[in-house]
Amino acid sequence: MREISFNNQQIQNYTSTIMETKGKYFFQIVLVFFFGILLSAFSNPEKEYRIFQFPMHMMPRIDGDFGDWEMVPDSYAIGLDQLMDTKFGRGTDLDPKDYDIQVKVGWVKNLNRLYFYVEAYDDYWDFKDNGLRQDIFEVVVDGNLSGGPIVKKSNANSRRISKEELHFKSHGTHAQNYHIFTPAQNKDWAMIWGNTPWIKEFPYFNAVDDYNFKHSGSGKFKMEFWITPFDHADISGYDRSVETKLTENGIIGLGWCILEYDGGTMESFMNLSHDSRMVFDADFLNIFRLMPLETKYLPSIQADWSFLEIDRNKRWIQFKDESMGKIEKWHWDFGDGKTSTERNPSHLYTEGGEWTVVLTIFNQESKSTRSKVWDVVTN
Repeated sequence: MREISFNNQQIQNYTSTIMETKGKYFFQIVLVFFFGILLSAFSNPEKEYRIFQFPMHMMPRIDGDFGDWEMVPDSYAIGLDQLMDTKFGRGTDLDPKDYDIQVKVGWVKNLNRLYFYVEAYDDYWDFKDNGLRQDIFEVVVDGNLSGGPIVKKSNANSRRISKEELHFKSHGTHAQNYHIFTPAQNKDWAMIWGNTPWIKEFPYFNAVDDYNFKHSGSGKFKMEFWITPFDHADISGYDRSVETKLTENGIIGLGWCILEYDGGTMESFMNLSHDSRMVFDADFLNIFRLMPLETKYLPSIQADWSFLEIDRNKRWIQFKDESMGKIEKWHWDFGDGKTSTERNPSHLYTEGGEWTVVLTIFNQESKSTRSKVWDVVTN
């Protein structure tokens, strides 16, 4: 084995080199560290926003009468102060005299739609271009938080399959991107960035707006619309697609950005996520929670129920209480002379028939009854 030795001068030179290298790397590490802190300070994707639940009998109508949205508290509104310009270096220093916006989002239980109300001001509304070079409210939704790329430019497996082929294979259809034109003059309401343009058609999308300015003018723009989020929106159409099931207290991925043009030139790209990648990758969307009804819209007590057929041959039915309010007692009448005081009873029918089942619930102040006629059928 060869013996290796160093004299004192060599050791000093070597030590000096190490210290210089460490110094350079230390400076780089410090820069990266502080840059990371700066980015986190402006980052927004993990902030949780709220989606207002409309009572079923008070759901918004897409009719241009925006009074339906007055019941939504201002605490649900998301304004310019939540946005960041991630393209032109303005950051969060945005001037409402140049462009201002407020957005409210709503939903209705048992209806897989997201409702939006947008109220915006621009000192120069640009909407003359037949293509994309106009003011746009761009919405991206990922109903089941699956994340990942959603358009062909960033879809997976592009090394093996061309972007165009990926487009026609329905890659990226787990989330949806709507370029909504503000206003949509002489064109469709929206351009769908992806391979499912049918999702911008009724009954999956509906919109109405109101404004009194002309191209290049200033003024206020109002719009309400709803979209249908899909866990999978297939290129072939609705029949092979899967709607997102919106559930109370559930969370979804959602975000938007504003493409502001003045004279055909993009002046700002403001987005809620504080990351430009939100337009093509659902990983960078914000978290939104589907809220329960506000307390003042809750009935003090209201009976409701559902059922599941466990075994058709045995005529075995499982009932589920879905009542609202503070409930102390339950009474079920299964329609065949049998009853139960359980909250979620199961019942064996001894013969076939069409049954009228009645649930009555009680508390100290009141009671409520819900009957369903012939929903439960046994053979």
